[in-house]
This record gives sequence, C-alpha cells and structure tokens, in this order.
Amino acid sequence: MLAYVTVGSNDIEKAGAFYDAVLKPLGIVRSTNLGHEIGYAPEMRAGAGRQRRFFVVSPFNRAPATAGNGVDVAFEAPSRAAVDAFHAAALAHGGTCEGPPGLRPHYHASFYTAYVRDLDGNKLNAVIET
Repeated sequence: MLAYVTVGSNDIEKAGAFYDAVLKPLGIVRSTNLGHEIGYAPEMRAGAGRQRRFFVVSPFNRAPATAGNGVDVAFEAPSRAAVDAFHAAALAHGGTCEGPPGLRPHYHASFYTAYVRDLDGNKLNAVIET
C-alpha cells in the first residue's frame, strides 16, 4: 500500500505549529524536523524512523507549494471526540473548514469525519468508522 504521504508548505515553521496541534488529538506526533522537512508518526512509534508516514516539506524544486485539486489526506481517528478536536485545533491554528464534524452516511452509515484545509490549502480530514 502507501509508504508515506507528503504535503508541501511555503512556511515549514508555521506548518509545523499547525500540524503539531492538529495531529495531537489523533495520537500523531512530530518525529523529525530537518528544517526543510517535518515528519510525523504515531505517538507510540515516534522513535522508530521507518514509522514516519506523513511529511510536510518545502518543495524540492524550490517553486511555491500548491495544493492539489482533488487531493485529500485522511487520518484515522481513535474516536469521534478526536475528530472533533482535530477540526477545532485546525480552525484555532489558522486552518479553514471544508466540512464540519459529523456523520457522512452517503459513504457509510457510521462514517464520522471532519474536513479542513491547512495554511497552504492542503485538504485534510480525520475519520472514524464505528
């Protein structure tokens, strides 16, 4: 399946503060910071380098970062409360709402999610299916 996912940022420092706050309710923490790249991993595996699966990067070609049309990075949440906290943290740290927390029965009867955009326009969501 997927080895990892990256999103671009035009300000790694601000993006790091945003993602630190937004991913924490999901049990995901910063596990590396190389200045041009920040890696995130599940909290219980943050010390294991190969467990990083999400990265925020300055584009390698040095062109401005842009959000992909149709791209959405979905993070698995441990609970509905974590989805709510993810959404609230995103808005509190400068993100924008793309869909408030709630059930999306057109996907699945118990598909609970929230959609946001980060500071660079990347679309994210947290989801739990219970």
